[in-house]
Amino acid sequence: MYAHSQQVSSPLSDEELRRLDAHWRAANYLSVGQIYLMSNPLLTEPLRAEHVKPRLLGHWGTSPGLNLVYTHLNRLIRSRGLEALCIWGPGHGGPAVVANSWLEGSYTETYPDITRDAAGMARLFRQFSFPGGVPSHVAPETPGSIHEGGELGYALSHAYGAAFDNPGLLVTCVIGDGEAETGPLAASWHSNKFLDPVQDGAVLPILHLNGYKIANPTVLSRLPESELDELLKGYGHEPIHVTGDEPAAVHRAMAQAMDTAADRIAAVQRAAREEGETERPRWPMIVLRTPKGWTGPAEVDGLPVEGTWRAHQVPLSAVRDNPDHLRQLEEWLLSYRPQELFDEHGAPRPDVLTCVPDGARRLGSSPHANGGLLVRELPLPPLGRFAVPVDKPGATLHEPTRVLGDLLEYVMRETADRRDFRVVGPDETASNRLQAVYGASGKAWQACTLEVDEHLDRHGRVMEILSEHTCQGWLEGYLLTGRHGLFSCYEAFVHIVDSMVNQHIKWLRVTRRLPWRAPIASLNYLLTSHVWRQDHNGFSHQDPGFVDHILNKSPEAVRVYLPPDANTLLSVADHVLRSRDYVNVIVAGKQPCFDWLTMEEARVHCARGAGVWDWAGTEDGSREPDVVLACAGDVPTQEVLAAAQLLRHHLPELAVRVVNVVDIARLLPSEEHPHGMSDFEYNGLFTPDKPVVFAYHGYPWLIHRLAYRRTGHQHLHVRGYKEMGTTTTPFDMVVRNDLDRYRLVMDVIDRVPGLAVRAAAVRQGMEDARLRHHAYIREHGVDLPEVADWTWDG
Repeated sequence: MYAHSQQVSSPLSDEELRRLDAHWRAANYLSVGQIYLMSNPLLTEPLRAEHVKPRLLGHWGTSPGLNLVYTHLNRLIRSRGLEALCIWGPGHGGPAVVANSWLEGSYTETYPDITRDAAGMARLFRQFSFPGGVPSHVAPETPGSIHEGGELGYALSHAYGAAFDNPGLLVTCVIGDGEAETGPLAASWHSNKFLDPVQDGAVLPILHLNGYKIANPTVLSRLPESELDELLKGYGHEPIHVTGDEPAAVHRAMAQAMDTAADRIAAVQRAAREEGETERPRWPMIVLRTPKGWTGPAEVDGLPVEGTWRAHQVPLSAVRDNPDHLRQLEEWLLSYRPQELFDEHGAPRPDVLTCVPDGARRLGSSPHANGGLLVRELPLPPLGRFAVPVDKPGATLHEPTRVLGDLLEYVMRETADRRDFRVVGPDETASNRLQAVYGASGKAWQACTLEVDEHLDRHGRVMEILSEHTCQGWLEGYLLTGRHGLFSCYEAFVHIVDSMVNQHIKWLRVTRRLPWRAPIASLNYLLTSHVWRQDHNGFSHQDPGFVDHILNKSPEAVRVYLPPDANTLLSVADHVLRSRDYVNVIVAGKQPCFDWLTMEEARVHCARGAGVWDWAGTEDGSREPDVVLACAGDVPTQEVLAAAQLLRHHLPELAVRVVNVVDIARLLPSEEHPHGMSDFEYNGLFTPDKPVVFAYHGYPWLIHRLAYRRTGHQHLHVRGYKEMGTTTTPFDMVVRNDLDRYRLVMDVIDRVPGLAVRAAAVRQGMEDARLRHHAYIREHGVDLPEVADWTWDG
């Protein structure tokens, strides 16, 4: 449903100002108390050193500004009946957001032992940045949060992700001026060109300029106001400025700014939703300039603090040892007049809470900040509807991601009314063969269009912008507020979001331990245009290392799949789109690939994660295999099967087992990963003492790392990508990296006892084939016919 905002843009009365200021002072008091105190929370006795924490951790500098925003957002929500969410970009403002959620009651409802009285306040203070307590950032433990901020730069893209397909929601985003210097934040300003005023909610950016980072001034805070306005207007915003350090004047200006912004947002939405306006709107934003560490100590040890970088963390750092610091801390806390804010039992007085909204409209209680409460199952179809027919292995070819595109088009179409599924990617949806989705939804676009443009749609749910950071932020915000999606990306360039996915995985790991956080839809990556088929773009587009990065993270939250053909890709996609609380990485090709398994075989194989392809080997069941040829990934699978075919022809007496791995975590021990194999299973599949030649999609040392504890690790030989990239032919890529079929046959001969002498001629023939290949491509520019025209004849 759409938001309905009443215009109430009247100046604050003196009584309203007094009550807003009381709320703000209470939040400031609670913020300082969390950083410093472990007892005596209401200062009912003179402050002594033992009342102060032995280790002072946390950040004061941004907290008073965040408290101001929280206070005025409360007023706006309550007065207009809004449904709102706030993204707190300065994650260092943890004390502020915790303080406000305690004041409004959300914190106590989430953590009943942190009561809204003196005892609960003492526990609130003690737990902050304390062993066994809560982190100093706006963390998953913080009610109302979907973003653990800091300087990474994706607060604004999170905000837009939350607003997409949420037409009744106002998403406010506080952007710290340190964060505003980052590349991801700079790109995310363009998100307003993708925000549909009809089907989406609104985003209200609040650029909080307090002047400093940890030690240096910030760029935007030092720009003249006229130059900053030109920049922000160029991004498509109409800035509203609030500047000052005198509380009453700032309160009045902030209330007016909030009302003006809300009125403009309501006018934009009314024009689009009721009057049919299609021109891209200029959305409002607020530029808030207040001193860093506002209302804190003006000077410490003869050096200025308030309004400088020295206020960033803990302004008084030697309170336990320095009597003057202890005195200053007590004066600072008493300056907020806590006796006016809290009653004799420690509960907030009624005047403090008059601006606080009710129930789920409180920022700390918004269901949008606990998206698992809102998420619904996707309408996924029976896979047989999209499966490719496989009469026998390797007889036909399909482009796996094109086949997947048909499935995604179905999901996009079936979610057209409920609008809770999006596909994002950096300008690569069609390049990655997923263009079938355009049949159900075009590409979101609010800027101007030309006659030559295709598939642009003001109400579209396919998201493309050439910024992996922005794509990632959009999708995270979308998932965290209860929806589903898929991120399609060239494999080599997904590394751009390494730090962002790190934080999302950490978020998931923590939320799994918070019973009040309901599971959200998984973050699903489809990595294609991969290393082995980037022969045309060359070395710059060849990097399979994202899998290594992901598998370094919390095993409970990460999954990696390498489906070898179209039907296994369908099976894996069906699984990950149904899953919750994971980061799933699928690596699959977009080029024509042999079809190996029927849909039913694919289901069974993917459920198993790794298994023997008995039709591909030469085992007869009467004895153990002489060698295991293992593979993970579509191109390595083809090379292993080609090598198995060569071995059948040249060394028919050799017992060869072929093992294909779809779920790469299966190689880990079961005690290290939920999908890992027991030693019994692993030895049964790979044998404890036979040579294993493993053709792997990525960097070979990953397989060694995963399997290093296995009994047969000393017999494991892995081939993979060795940074031998260039612009060349497809087969030359595998030859250059020693992953080709001829090299794999040579590896078998080198490692199976007795073959080195008996099969010397076969080995020489394989080496000759590699030399012939080398000469042929340099003369003809294409691969050898025996490679280009190869088919499976098993």
